[in-house]
Amino acid sequence: MNELTLLIPANKEVESLPVFLEELKNFDYKKLVVLQGEDQETLESISNFKDIDICVQKKRGYGSALIEGIEKIETEFFCIINADGSMNPKYLKEMLDACKSEDLVFASRYLNGGGSDDDNFITLTGNKIFSFIGNFFFKLNLSDILYTYILGRTSSAKKLFLKYHDFRICVEIPILAKFNNYQYISLPNMERKRIGGKKKVNAFKDGFLILTAMISLFFKKRN
Repeated sequence: MNELTLLIPANKEVESLPVFLEELKNFDYKKLVVLQGEDQETLESISNFKDIDICVQKKRGYGSALIEGIEKIETEFFCIINADGSMNPKYLKEMLDACKSEDLVFASRYLNGGGSDDDNFITLTGNKIFSFIGNFFFKLNLSDILYTYILGRTSSAKKLFLKYHDFRICVEIPILAKFNNYQYISLPNMERKRIGGKKKVNAFKDGFLILTAMISLFFKKRN
């Protein structure tokens, strides 16, 4: 289906990405893999896949992968789906159908019917705290603010003018969507165990950066 592009950020995912791309052959959507230039091992691991587009990032970081990827997408809809395989593609059709009347659809592991086989106490607690901050100070209605399994209208995403090049982009997307009065919903999602590789998030370092980003965005709203 040419209306949706899967945006797949990858950083040292040589174990998981080839396996995940093999699974994604069962889904008739365009695929754009975004990875860092020095990650030659991952690049070589997917060299046999002919039905994907590859974008080499100009800047480092998870946020940069999303920003540069969204800029290149030309289909009506996009979906962020991580290269580790933990985000189950079986939800794509449901999310795409829901997005026909929304700007963004956020998957949530913490709604009734959702869950996670890859979460731990620290990431769960951090997510609950940041979701509370987002809902209280920004009037969001999200239960899983740090989870970037997000499907949306490409034109709407491009108008957000995202700037954070690291994991702060996780909160920047929903907060700026709120500032722009975008329509969005959350749908339950069951997160799988990652196929391979390690978590790239440093709970304390990235948690601090995310908190400072939320403070900065709060004062931006007030101005």
